[in-house]
Amino acid sequence: MAGQSPVASLAQAPLIAPSILAADFARLADETAAVHGADWLHVDVMDNHFVPNLTLGLPVVESLLKVTDIPMDCHLMIEDPARWAPPYAEAGAYNVTFHAEATDDPRAVARDIRAAGARAGLSVKPGTPIDPYLEILRDFDTLLVMSVEPGFGGQKFMPEVLAKVAAVRALVDAGELTVVVEIDGGINADTIEAAAEAGVDCFVAGSAVYSAADPAEAVASLRRRAAAASPHLS
Repeated sequence: MAGQSPVASLAQAPLIAPSILAADFARLADETAAVHGADWLHVDVMDNHFVPNLTLGLPVVESLLKVTDIPMDCHLMIEDPARWAPPYAEAGAYNVTFHAEATDDPRAVARDIRAAGARAGLSVKPGTPIDPYLEILRDFDTLLVMSVEPGFGGQKFMPEVLAKVAAVRALVDAGELTVVVEIDGGINADTIEAAAEAGVDCFVAGSAVYSAADPAEAVASLRRRAAAASPHLS
C-alpha cells in the first residue's frame, strides 16, 4: 500500500502510521525505508511552545519527501497553525493535522490546508472534550485523538480517550461524518485491539515499530491485530 493514497473519505482496512519520533534521527532516510509497507509516515512537529519539546520541522519533512513514496502524515503540535500549517501541504504532505487547542478558527486553517493540496486533520488532547468539535468535523478529513499527552513518545496509553473515538465512529457509521479516525500515543500489540474495537481507522505507532528487529514486519503484525479486532475494517 506504500506509495498509494488511501481513499479520500473512509478507510477500508487498518492504516498503520509509524512515527519517526521513535526513529534514529541520524538515519532518517534509512529508518523511513525500514517501514516499507506502512500506509502513512507520521511526523511529529513540535515547537517547544505548544508542547514542551522541540523536534523537527519543515526542512526535514521536505527532505524526507524526496526519499519516500509513503504518504506523509504531519502532526503539528505547534502554536499559530494558521501561519505554519499550509507550507507543509505545499511541500507535498498528504495529511496535515493541527491541534484544536491551538487556534480559535480551525475551519479556516483546514480550508487553507486543503487549498494548499493536502488533507486536513484536527487533533485533540486527552483532556479536550470532542463534543464542541463534532459539528466542524465535516470540514476535516482526519480526526487525530491523542491517547497520551502530546510532547513526548513512549508514554502509557490512556484508554479513557476511546469514548471519544466511539462517539465519532458512531457518526461516521451513520453517514454523518466522513473522517478517518486516527489515534496516537502508546499504541502497541497490547493496546491496538482496544483502539480498533472502539472504531479507530489509523494507528500511529512509534516504539512498537522502531524498537522491533524488523520494523516492516512490526507494521504488518499491528495491521493484522487491528483488522482482527475491528468491527468495521477488514
